[in-house]
Amino acid sequence: MAGTGEGPLLAEALLQQGWRLQVSLVTAAAAAAYQALLSTWPVGALELQIGALEGPAGIAEQLRCFASQGRTVRAVVDATHPFAQQISRDVAQVCASQALPLLRLTREGLPSAGARLLPHLQALDAEPLAGVRLLLALGSRQLSRAVACSPGALHHARVLSNPEALQLALAAGLAPDRIACLRPSADFALERALLRRWRIDTVVCRQSGGRIEALWQEVSRSCGCQLLLVQRPSEGPGALPMEALLSKLKQLLA
Repeated sequence: MAGTGEGPLLAEALLQQGWRLQVSLVTAAAAAAYQALLSTWPVGALELQIGALEGPAGIAEQLRCFASQGRTVRAVVDATHPFAQQISRDVAQVCASQALPLLRLTREGLPSAGARLLPHLQALDAEPLAGVRLLLALGSRQLSRAVACSPGALHHARVLSNPEALQLALAAGLAPDRIACLRPSADFALERALLRRWRIDTVVCRQSGGRIEALWQEVSRSCGCQLLLVQRPSEGPGALPMEALLSKLKQLLA
């Protein structure tokens, strides 16, 4: 299970080790990040499964499908977003019940100099945000809670370009002209332009590590915006950085 951040890099490294992979992705749009690998490696080396896995039952059903096809699952890798806690709990439950090796990829943390850490999203309540032009870059499912926790702010949002994200932004009470539906741009040029066009004072995003957090930090600094980072939840003692995870998987393949 992976996304579009470290997922393609991890998949390429595992293919080079000799693994045969199925990568589970929530949306068809995320599959674009894997197209280069699909065209490079032989047919069957990498398969993409599109669609949300519906809880432990959905994950267990996927594993049963593999077994019915005579395919052996030797390990499960959880490379989902650090804030995707529910899917991580679900996959851990299923792997424990089936005695399957489970490895969790953790993103290395970034220095947060210049940014303020919030222990959780509700901590927005304590911030002096009345009249502040606030950009929410948290994921569409968190918008309603973020808006409720920051009454008086002038809310804007950058959400992904899909109907569900737009519906959730509108349901959270954001005005249509304060919603930008777009996928993260390669160099954040679009995000930089949004901050300037909307005259944003403060950006709220998640301390997710990796490229996206680094870009929000750089763009916020260059545009003179305050950056509030919602602290990453604990990933538990079994989470491994990329190199250590690849080493573990290489041992399993031997």
